[in-house]
Amino acid sequence: MRVLIIGGGGREHALAWKLCRDDPNLELIAAPGNPGIAALARCVPIAVDKHKELAHLAEDEFVDLTLVGPELPLEAGIVNLFQSRGLPIFGPTREAARIETSKRFAKDLMVKAGIPTARASQHSDSRDAKAALAEFASPVVVKASGLAAGKGVVVAQSTAEAERAIDAMLSDRVFGNAGREILIEEFMEGEELSIFAITDGHQAIPLLAAQDHKRLLQGDFGPNTGGMGAYAPTSLATSDVVSRVMSEIIRPALAAMREAGYPFKGLLYAGLMITDDGPKVVEFNCRFGDPETQALVPLMDSSLLELIAAVACGLIVLPMRLRVLGKSPSWQDAGGACSGYLLEEDGTAVLLPLRPPRSDQVAVGKHSITSHRADGPAATSASYSRNPFAIQA
Repeated sequence: MRVLIIGGGGREHALAWKLCRDDPNLELIAAPGNPGIAALARCVPIAVDKHKELAHLAEDEFVDLTLVGPELPLEAGIVNLFQSRGLPIFGPTREAARIETSKRFAKDLMVKAGIPTARASQHSDSRDAKAALAEFASPVVVKASGLAAGKGVVVAQSTAEAERAIDAMLSDRVFGNAGREILIEEFMEGEELSIFAITDGHQAIPLLAAQDHKRLLQGDFGPNTGGMGAYAPTSLATSDVVSRVMSEIIRPALAAMREAGYPFKGLLYAGLMITDDGPKVVEFNCRFGDPETQALVPLMDSSLLELIAAVACGLIVLPMRLRVLGKSPSWQDAGGACSGYLLEEDGTAVLLPLRPPRSDQVAVGKHSITSHRADGPAATSASYSRNPFAIQA
């Protein structure tokens, strides 16, 4: 089997590592890839926004399926292009990807479907947005509606801070077109949880839940980021919580997408707040999360490749799809995995050597940004397991 992975970060490295574990005979191509992925795959220097070149690559290499890592190609319609050429690809269409790429679309979908989420109002004018703050208590959340690499959210502790965030997004356009429309949202108290579900648009299988940390600095200080670290498993994800998430959030969201005419196929990521009233949606993502994927895949015993192929190849392998999507994945019983970035006090990145910090851990270093030094490569991100049998180096 020949698979193309689109992307070049730690998430894609983790996925490449897992797919090669699932099928040691797999032929893997990555575009553009990175030095870590190059140890597992043939890397081709094609950027993720060169969709026609990527489609030509898939055709020329007779690729059996393509896996898209980052969200930007999904927003730009790479799945639509591949499907128009009859190329199997894992991920949602441009229209379905709006569940992540437009916070307004996602919020409207959730409200219409009765999916629990925070109360919000939507604005494109700064004066209207500031006037709407009177309807919300502090702290209040200000969100850019479009893609902002996980950084377009401000949890404002006061009205003055919220007004500054509104001006930054709508007037100063600090997030460009991603901030031309914003949401003012009520602040939800609770603990955050991430749940991934692989889906063919109808059936959905939850993967192991994870927790990530979005603030830049220690002690939950600093601005939000795309994710400074993650770990799995987490005791917060009880069987009751996961069951409620699937029945109250994931399945209703998939039904709402089908009703809207945009069936969602691929990996649906629910970013949740576990409140006293139960799980509520903070946001949806339309692809594997980063850094959560780096923490999850080392713990997965069963085949991820089978699940991806069953969805990407659709009706071509209907019996396989029904068999694979009808059972839950299996996971390591013991141990755990984590991934993260480290910063010095001045904000510069700490380079992590690609070896475990303790002798009872086995490292699987996931290259997110790699720097070559005289004593060998080092990375700003690495994943470790406390169970030496969970990951074989």
